Amino acid sequence: MRKLCIMGAGRMGTLVKTLAKTMRDVNGEPVFEVVAQVGFDLAELDQAPVADVVIDFSNAATLDAVAAYVRRTGAALVSGTTGYTDTQMSMLRALGAAAPVMWSGNYSIGVAALRHLVAQATRELPGFDVEICETHHNQKADAPSGTAAMLLAEVQQAKAASEADADPEQEGRGYHAVYGRSGMCGARDPHEIGVHALRGGTVAGVHTVSFFGPGEEVSLTHRAENREIFARGALAAAQKLMMRGPGFYTFDEVMFG
Repeated sequence: MRKLCIMGAGRMGTLVKTLAKTMRDVNGEPVFEVVAQVGFDLAELDQAPVADVVIDFSNAATLDAVAAYVRRTGAALVSGTTGYTDTQMSMLRALGAAAPVMWSGNYSIGVAALRHLVAQATRELPGFDVEICETHHNQKADAPSGTAAMLLAEVQQAKAASEADADPEQEGRGYHAVYGRSGMCGARDPHEIGVHALRGGTVAGVHTVSFFGPGEEVSLTHRAENREIFARGALAAAQKLMMRGPGFYTFDEVMFG
């Protein structure tokens, strides 16, 4: 049985704890023992027992405390926290020198498939304008979502690679994000990628990437019916990550590598 520490006592943290307690292996034995769940009082983490793995769905402000716990215990870290700055992401990657670390803006298997499909569509629809729209519940703190940022990166990388293959002189010509539009913004720049965030109600998460070409449109959509898919994905990833050595890993590398 693996010892689990949970960062975050909100909806996701509570759901991870509930599901972790129900998980059984092929022999009917519990998979996880939840040894700690830390909410707003980060001092509790200083005294938390040693765990085999930490699942973190808390807040970007907790990163220093989480990193200190990982260094103290050597626990693997599965992070689903969004809103990190570039500096914080660099810190998270560097933490991979001390323990197995994985970060993802989304732990859904369906979203992992969507990312691959978006990259393929970007390559196969050169010249199409791309717009990304995400919708979440009215309590979500950050925008755009971590998943939207991941989809944006897939489009940017695929477009840059395709143009470089077609014309090496185009390599490095950046495709940039435009976060919403208002006023007299003029004609659309062919190198912009629109990113839009909708907030309302209790929506668990909807992400759509649309490709607009002359006289036709292709849209790829993922809809999450509830947050349970993310918690289950994180717990599945935790079981695999604990088998890895120190390093910084993606969700794809751990689950499909």
